[in-house]
Amino acid sequence: MADKQEGELKPVTPARVAEELRRLSSQRASGDLEPDEYEHRFARMVSELRDRRIDGSRQEILATLSPLLKDGVVTAEDWRRLTRQLGLA
Repeated sequence: MADKQEGELKPVTPARVAEELRRLSSQRASGDLEPDEYEHRFARMVSELRDRRIDGSRQEILATLSPLLKDGVVTAEDWRRLTRQLGLA
């Protein structure tokens, strides 16, 4: 998610956030990431998102991300952690 524009990080779309979270969760589910490696990448993703602006209203962001929880792509625990850490909860 390291898109740069004139030396600063560009805003990200909710769809891009969902794509990144889906990718990390898939890698964990398939065994490609060990639990500690997943934790490291999840924390790094949240840290980068905090430094950016996610384009869209709170409602639009949650509408894009919510299917990940409903479809079981993201665990309830990770969902709560993500929304809390991004100030969406």
